[in-house]
Amino acid sequence: MVSEIFDTSASWSRAVIEFAAGLDPWVQQAAYVGTDLFLVVFAVLFLAAWWRARSIDSRLVGLALFAPVATVIAYGVSRTVKSFFEQLRPCQAMTDLTTIASCDPVGDWSFPSNHAAIAGAAAAAVIIAWKRVAPIAAAFAVLEAFSRVFVGAHYPHDVTVGLLLGAAVATAVSLAVARPLTALVDRVAENDLLRPLVRSASAGAAPLPAGRRTQHGPDDENTSTGPRSYAGV
Repeated sequence: MVSEIFDTSASWSRAVIEFAAGLDPWVQQAAYVGTDLFLVVFAVLFLAAWWRARSIDSRLVGLALFAPVATVIAYGVSRTVKSFFEQLRPCQAMTDLTTIASCDPVGDWSFPSNHAAIAGAAAAAVIIAWKRVAPIAAAFAVLEAFSRVFVGAHYPHDVTVGLLLGAAVATAVSLAVARPLTALVDRVAENDLLRPLVRSASAGAAPLPAGRRTQHGPDDENTSTGPRSYAGV
């Protein structure tokens, strides 16, 4: 079963690499640059999630700030797993093919893809903090994973496992620390100097428990039918 999966994956990889080799040089260069540049999108999403969360609640602020940490943890797990599987990269195993990316030396193994693990982890971590960006985050994670196959650095099964592994690790660690992160954010908000890191200017100074939302009655905009958050959004 495993050998059949690998054979199919290798066949797909060969087809993609051969297709990429026939493209115009500028397309190949764009793919080569893009395979690393796509990860920058997640840095932007991290910043946007943190900025938005400052006007909502402590839990989301904590999760947004922790998202890069969760991604680094997932990357570490991916590197550890990779050390147990000494699988050659496509460019190392199929020497008759010309790949867009330069071929890494033997010893820099292929399974799972660290780039895909980072993308999967970053997507999962930012989605936990900001669910509405799920389509964007997921699309860029898949695009990053495909780009690694396209430039000849990985097989499809490398990037598939990388995505799933990264997303699983980031989700698990983020949810595991959500409560202490919330408490930490509330403590930080008590410090006048550090408060802007976790509260927007319109959110007010006093830290309130996370997860609260302002609910208004139908006839009185200032009447609250539930506990208030520190945000008016």
